[in-house]
Amino acid sequence: MNPEQKRLLRIIQALEFTAIDLTLYLDTHPADERALAEYNEVSRRLQEAMMDYQRRYGALKSYGHSPPQTRWTWIDEPWPWEVSD
Repeated sequence: MNPEQKRLLRIIQALEFTAIDLTLYLDTHPADERALAEYNEVSRRLQEAMMDYQRRYGALKSYGHSPPQTRWTWIDEPWPWEVSD
C-alpha cells in the first residue's frame, strides 16, 4: 500500500469515527443545530473521500457500493482493517 493510499484511508477512518460519534450525540441531542451542521459537513467530506479512494484504489466495502467492472478485485489489496502504520 503506497503512502498516499494509506493517508487517504486514515482520513476516511477519522471521518467515519467522527460521523459515528456525532450520530450518537445527535441521538440524545436532536435539536442541536450546530452538531447537525457538523454531521452534515463530515458526511459530505466522508462521501467525497470514499469516492476518491474507490476511484483510485478500488472498493472499500465488498457489497453494493462499488460494483466490479471486469473482475472481482476485492481480494487484491490489503483489506482496510489490515492497514498498519
